[in-house]
Amino acid sequence: MSVSLNGVQHRSRSRGRSAFAAVVGAAALALVLSACGGSEGSGDATDAGASDSSGGAVEVINANVIVHHQNGEPNSLDPARAEQGEKGEAFIDNIYERLLDVGPDSPDLIPSLATEVPTQENGLVSADRLTYTFPIRQDVTFHDGTPFTANDVVYSWERVMTMNLPEGQAAALVDSVASMRAVDDFTFEVTLNEPDASFLYSVVLNPVASIVSPTAVEANGGIVADTPSEWMDTNMVGTGPYVFDSWKRGESLLMTVNPNYWGTKANADVRWDITPEESSRVLALQAGDADIIDISPSNVSDVEGVEGVTIYENGLLLEPIHLGFNMRSDSLPSGDTIPSDFFADKKIRQAFSYAFDYDTYINSFLDGYGARYTSYIPQGVFGYDETAPVYNYDPAKAAELLQQTEYWDKGFTVSILVQAGEPEFEGVALLMKDGIEKLNPNFRVNVVNQAETQFDENLGADPVPYALWVKNADPGADPHQFFDPLQHPDGDWGSKHGMRDAYEDPDRIAELIDSGKATINPEERKAIYAELQRLLQEDPMWVYAAQEGLAYPYRSWLNGFVVNPLWRGPHYEYYSKG
Repeated sequence: MSVSLNGVQHRSRSRGRSAFAAVVGAAALALVLSACGGSEGSGDATDAGASDSSGGAVEVINANVIVHHQNGEPNSLDPARAEQGEKGEAFIDNIYERLLDVGPDSPDLIPSLATEVPTQENGLVSADRLTYTFPIRQDVTFHDGTPFTANDVVYSWERVMTMNLPEGQAAALVDSVASMRAVDDFTFEVTLNEPDASFLYSVVLNPVASIVSPTAVEANGGIVADTPSEWMDTNMVGTGPYVFDSWKRGESLLMTVNPNYWGTKANADVRWDITPEESSRVLALQAGDADIIDISPSNVSDVEGVEGVTIYENGLLLEPIHLGFNMRSDSLPSGDTIPSDFFADKKIRQAFSYAFDYDTYINSFLDGYGARYTSYIPQGVFGYDETAPVYNYDPAKAAELLQQTEYWDKGFTVSILVQAGEPEFEGVALLMKDGIEKLNPNFRVNVVNQAETQFDENLGADPVPYALWVKNADPGADPHQFFDPLQHPDGDWGSKHGMRDAYEDPDRIAELIDSGKATINPEERKAIYAELQRLLQEDPMWVYAAQEGLAYPYRSWLNGFVVNPLWRGPHYEYYSKG
């Protein structure tokens, strides 16, 4: 089956699952959240492309509480400290609000605490593209009863920048904002350091830009430069549809309906149960003790066909899985025989890219819940070009490239670092090991599994003490959020991995990435990213394994279930039970 979207054909994923495709439009990015053949309206199992095996009426358990069994818990509930992609972001998304948001069925920005989305057309973005003006919503109160004004936006953003916590995402504000002010009680103005086409998505939509209650902060330690807030780590006072209730470490977190919410009120309280064992989460869903569970794509089959359970399988995560090439490490594992600059040879990086079996990875290790993406734009992000070249599994081509190097005759041994207990990441390493070792008996690839703490320590080192490692990218909503840290020769990973010395034309890559950020015109940006996708396919710094598909099993008595890939997790205010 194929789906035609704006005239573009997209193949469906394996096992008949509905396809997720990107549609490039005038918005900063574009997602397709509708499925093949679904009806319009409620966003329930029918229009979500879900498969419902429920057979008739079932007694609803915990009727007034939506219970979500999570595979982990937050490190912090403070927007100033929550790490990108970490559990705290998903909880923050429901308690706090930002100036803008995205709804359940579109990537388009919508007003939240601001009443309009700034554009040059409506006069809220200056001619030089540096100053953004946000009209502020009136008659909004924080959960502590204090009124919300433009001064609270200034306070919240300045708080993040003053605390400047390295584990958080303060850099999103620090690197972007030149100045800001409350023009009056209900007008907020911010001026950027430079034109930034990604600003609204990468900064304003970021959980770090959430608006906190100044009264609550000042009553509990205030703001201390370069120092976390112990109180804010475990307490929350925002303006959102839910009010923070309690956190029992290692057990549960509870949020309750905000009865004074300015918008449409939520329907039920929400409890997160912390259930690290996936088998326990599956049992809880089967028994009806859980309404939603976190699950690995490879284990979705455990709940398929269960009476009263629906699988929401619509969309792709915006945090693709990749294997990284490191050209800069002088402390490789003792068994490795490669030099530190082994992967500086473009032919070797290309060969590894051809040696990976992408289809087997998606169909076996992701159980069909996944899709290919280009270098480096995930499907669903502005600029994704489905006509851009991608690597396909081609052992003959991989062998041909390696035969042009000295290593074909003398062989090599290299290790891949993987976090233990993560089957999606382990699958990349195992398929790469198989693909390379089949080419030549003198090639050996060792897969090194490490516990999360040790893995994170090694990945945080500079340089990383491994030549290859597997993980997923931090989620983003704009192409610059992927290109700058992952592909720029002087970006975060570019510096750590020595990309400048390995790229054939590093200055051209840098110029294009910088231009992509500064260019506001969508068509011009699209052309820049089209060129980048082709250049970086020829000169790869990553093996682009796959985008993991969204897979949320939930009880069929939960109505209105939908997840926008731009959210950090479910927005429970859209759901009801019964």
